[in-house]
Amino acid sequence: MAGKAAAPGTAVLLVTANVGSLFDDPENLQRNWLREFYQVVHAHRPHFLALHCQEFGGKNYEASMSHVDKFVKELLSSDAMKEYSRARVYLDENYKSQEQFTALGSFYFLHESLKNIYQFDFKAKKYKKVTGKEIYSDTLESTPMLEKEKFPQDYFPECKWSRKGFLRTRWCLADCAFDLVNIHLFHDASNLVAWETSPSVYSGIRHKALGYVLDRIADQRFEKACYFVFGDFNFRLDSKSVVETLCTKATMQAVRAADTNEVVKLIFRESDNDRKVMLQLEKKLFDYSNQEVFRDDNGTALLEFDKELSVFKDRLCELGISFPPSYPYSEDCSQGRQYMNTRCPAWCDRVLMSPSAKELVLRSESEEKVVTYDHIGPNVCMGDHKPVFLAFRIAPGAGRRCQRLEGTPGETPP
Repeated sequence: MAGKAAAPGTAVLLVTANVGSLFDDPENLQRNWLREFYQVVHAHRPHFLALHCQEFGGKNYEASMSHVDKFVKELLSSDAMKEYSRARVYLDENYKSQEQFTALGSFYFLHESLKNIYQFDFKAKKYKKVTGKEIYSDTLESTPMLEKEKFPQDYFPECKWSRKGFLRTRWCLADCAFDLVNIHLFHDASNLVAWETSPSVYSGIRHKALGYVLDRIADQRFEKACYFVFGDFNFRLDSKSVVETLCTKATMQAVRAADTNEVVKLIFRESDNDRKVMLQLEKKLFDYSNQEVFRDDNGTALLEFDKELSVFKDRLCELGISFPPSYPYSEDCSQGRQYMNTRCPAWCDRVLMSPSAKELVLRSESEEKVVTYDHIGPNVCMGDHKPVFLAFRIAPGAGRRCQRLEGTPGETPP
């Protein structure tokens, strides 16, 4: 049975997961990942489950096709998901199109006990009742039940036009309309460049892209609805401030390339203690001597450097973070809690929402704690990203009435 009997309302579970690692090493990683994912589903027993994946298919989608098919089949047919009688799966498999490929995958599962759920048709501009299980892939651009865009080429900080964009769906559940947006923003290409300014140049690029998405989903083409944006935002800690804090009593040595005189490495040494190396910084190296600082008290001391969301404080909300940075974890199956020394650990994977969506989430919070914002698989190797989830309930009558429902235009379902 979905949901906890003591709490009224409709249980919702939103999960974001950058799953690129799962397809680079499927034999070792997928089983653990699915087990941990199913445990969270069982613990929260949602009526409505949304799973937003980024880097779906890994670095080489064409080579991973068989693993993709196996992963999708497992999710749709496993015993753990047998009570979810309806599903919609949207996979961007158009890997041959540089102009359109985003490697996003969005999964939506509906519990058999859930009555009257509708999905919005963006072309017909009305809601259609959801029945059965359907998978859409390859050219999602022609699917009227979603909006998908890759960011314009001039948004990309480097010459390579990488797989970054967003995929939007709209739902009517418990007489409440909301958008769900799967998103993947730009990463930091170089630790050295990120360190140069505060905020970094990469932060500015992410700001521009996220603003583009928010403007797009709030424009005048459709009636406004509350929205949840969850994915890999690639938000990073303010690198310059973090390094200054971690290496307060250190001296810095710059190592330059012999041919170009360009700085290729920064070495921070303790002023005393035999000049012990505290931090080494290269383009793709962030090697700090004490990783525990990122895990102690779930990295709370570093949250003050997590600043990228503040630019959108009037348009995007988030519940309090009480889990450690979600990236970059070791991909060694025996090292579930260890970070790689490639990047400064950061909360890249998030579930964000509009102010009206936050109101919807918190309205269901009663004496029994029914809202949870956390990560999945804290002690298990889940790849380089830990999935992050938000579990909550839509309280009866909490939402805004849905308009233009299939069969009963302008009315709500019986």
